[in-house]
Amino acid sequence: MSESVLSQILVTLADLKASQQLLSDKVDKMQVDAVLSKDDHLLGKASHYHNCAVHSDSDGDTVVSPPYEAEPALHPGIYTDKPVLTTYAGQKGVKPTKLNWGEADPKARGPIVVSHLANQINVRNAVGAYGGPYSIYRSLAVAMGDLPADHKPNFESTQPPIKIQQQPQWADASKIVSLDPFGHLTSEYYKDEIKKGLDIRPTIAITRAHMIVPELQAEIKSGGMRVDGKVIVNETGELNVHKAAVDPVWFLPGVASRLNVEEDHLRRSLFENTGGMYPELITRPDLKVFLPPIGGLTVYIFGNHELLSDPNTRLTVRVHDECNGSDVFGSDICTCRPYLVYGMKESIKEAQNGGVGLIVYFRKEGRALGEVTKYLVYNARKREGDSASKYFQRTQDVAGVKDMRFQALMPDVFHWLGVTKIDRFMSMSNMKHDALIDAGIKILERVPIPDELIPPDSKVEMDAKIAAGYFTTGAIPREEDLCRTLGRGWDDFRM
Repeated sequence: MSESVLSQILVTLADLKASQQLLSDKVDKMQVDAVLSKDDHLLGKASHYHNCAVHSDSDGDTVVSPPYEAEPALHPGIYTDKPVLTTYAGQKGVKPTKLNWGEADPKARGPIVVSHLANQINVRNAVGAYGGPYSIYRSLAVAMGDLPADHKPNFESTQPPIKIQQQPQWADASKIVSLDPFGHLTSEYYKDEIKKGLDIRPTIAITRAHMIVPELQAEIKSGGMRVDGKVIVNETGELNVHKAAVDPVWFLPGVASRLNVEEDHLRRSLFENTGGMYPELITRPDLKVFLPPIGGLTVYIFGNHELLSDPNTRLTVRVHDECNGSDVFGSDICTCRPYLVYGMKESIKEAQNGGVGLIVYFRKEGRALGEVTKYLVYNARKREGDSASKYFQRTQDVAGVKDMRFQALMPDVFHWLGVTKIDRFMSMSNMKHDALIDAGIKILERVPIPDELIPPDSKVEMDAKIAAGYFTTGAIPREEDLCRTLGRGWDDFRM
């Protein structure tokens, strides 16, 4: 083929591409005009979007972003006249409040601002909503008129009863990526910004309480645990504890790095798999913080909290993932409650001996698969014959994976507390152990649940986990042993 013919073909291809782009632009404009015309007809405001900026998303679909100055308020100071579906980096009127993740000085770091109200949209520096899944209930209260949309919380007297000493880890953007280390002190550090009208809310709250656990009451009565007046307050079995509730606050670059994925890929997956709930995960790459709609965690501290960061003080720890059926209602198909109570018992004893006991309780029901999926798996296990050899396969058949707890983010709370060493780790989970070790936290001893605390029907789970690599001080079941470990049959549940 001659050079002149090749050049002519290239010119023709370029003309075709230009014509195709022109046609595409015309179709896009027709689609935008149709959408705006429909919206304006519905809301009776034909001129509202005349100055809209038109963008294309990652799939080439045309989207519209209204300029904020042109947004008359339907209810001044509460909502914009029309819903703002998304915003864009560099858009006119968008000026996020400064946020420098990893700064040691909270003022230099800046507050988390996430409200979507009309007077906050252009200054937000995070995606999501305060309170995670509870924001949905808040929405219902607003919709029903029980709660003003622009309610301003009164944080007077809500400050923590104890001080969690700031740690060097708070300024390490690689060590804390899933919570705000200053989240319990927002009303103190950012009171001036709050007075100026910024909707800034705590994402961590710390309080103190007395607890009563029936199994531990029985231990005290039998002499297995002693009343010291400090940790175990009295013969009734009241336990003295400090506890902290922590909402998730994700620094997306750090989360992506921890999970070994690209940030853009993580954002897209979060956007698509929440049903497109948060479009700014895609349109606002400048917003690096996300408050996901998931449950957080609770920390229970027995003993002197100030010693948590002291490597010379002994520390006993139980990291526990939520299991409502066992933890609360005593289901015997798993070891969750017995192991949790055992972890509390040993943590209390550690505190009574001058150390500290720590329980970290995550809301990751059913290995973060959810309770519905968990119960479906239970049915499959019991109907098909509940054996340890098929334990994990039943879960994978229903959920597609064996586990979705992703313990890589779990160590962040230990960095927040300043923990660098755990003397007794009350867990057999290799995933939890490895995540803490990878985070630079030493574990000196691993403590399995005693055999006498394992309910008969949970033997299936326990043998399957040990065979899969969970820690044990006993024998590791062989394949033929797993086939012989059977749980309660389906017919055994008939009344």
